[in-house]
Amino acid sequence: MDQAASLRRIVLEKKTEGSSGTRSIVITSGKGGVGKTSLSVSLSIALAQDGKSVTLVDADLGLANINVILGIIPKYNLYHVIKGKKKLKDIIIDVPEGIRIIAGASGFHQLANLEQKQRDEFISSMSELGNDDYLIIDTGAGISQNVISFIMAADEVIVVTTPEPTAITDAYGIIKAIASQGNDKQIRLIVNRVQSVAEGRRVAQRVINIAGQFLNIKVEELGFVYEDMYVPKSVRNQKPFIVSYPKSKASGCVKVIADRISNKDPELQKGSGLGSFIRNLIGSSNLDGDDQKKA
Repeated sequence: MDQAASLRRIVLEKKTEGSSGTRSIVITSGKGGVGKTSLSVSLSIALAQDGKSVTLVDADLGLANINVILGIIPKYNLYHVIKGKKKLKDIIIDVPEGIRIIAGASGFHQLANLEQKQRDEFISSMSELGNDDYLIIDTGAGISQNVISFIMAADEVIVVTTPEPTAITDAYGIIKAIASQGNDKQIRLIVNRVQSVAEGRRVAQRVINIAGQFLNIKVEELGFVYEDMYVPKSVRNQKPFIVSYPKSKASGCVKVIADRISNKDPELQKGSGLGSFIRNLIGSSNLDGDDQKKA
C-alpha cells in the first residue's frame, strides 16, 4: 500500500462523518503586509458573533502570528503536532472572543517547506477537528506548496489585496497559480485599506477583469475594508479590532463581509465538509509527491 493510500485509510477510519456541514475557507494573499491575518481573525470573530461555530487555523507555517494578534502565548502549537509530540486536538485553544484557534509556529524555517511525510502526518491530524460551521485557514503569503495544497483542498478561497500596485500584481499571481491547477475553485476578493468605496470597487474590478480576460477564471468581489487608524492600534494592543473598536469603519466592513459569507446560497453555505477537505488535501499532497518524483 503506497503512502497516499495508507493516509486515506487512516482518515477514513477517523470519525469525520459528523463534520459533513463544515465549510472550509482559505484566506490568502500574493504578498505579505496586506493585513490578511488581522482580517482572518476579525472575520472569524464576526462569524462567531453571528452565532456560527468557527475554528481558525494558523497555517502560515514558519511565520505564524494569529496568537500574537489575540495576545495569547500558547504552550503548544503546530510545531509540536508536526514533530509528533502532540495531537492536533491537544493544541486547540478556546479564546474569549468565541472562536477556537490552532496556533502555528514562528521562527521554524523547516515548517515553511514541509517534507512529504510531515505534510501527510499533518493532514491526517486534521481529522481530529470537530464539527464546526466554518474552518478558516489563514495561510502564508505567496505561492509555496503548503499554500497551494490548502487552497486546492478548501471549499473556497478568499484573496486579500490592497490598492497598491505590487499587491494587485501579486494577487493576480496567486490567482494565476490557482488557475494553473485546473480546478474550478471559487475565488473571492477582499480589497483592504481602501480610502473610498470607489477605490475598493475599482481595484476589485481590475483584478476581476484581468483574471477573466487572461486566465478565463471567475473571481467574485466579496467586499472591501476601509483604511482605519484603529486597526494598527489594535494590533499594537494585541486585541482584534472588531473587539477593541466594534464601531470602527474597518469593523463595520468586516461585519458586512461576514454577513455575505454566512448568507450565501443555501447549497454553498454548508460546505463540502471536513472529510472532503481532508481528502482533497491528501489528493493535492499526493500530486506534489508525484511531481517531485518525476522531477
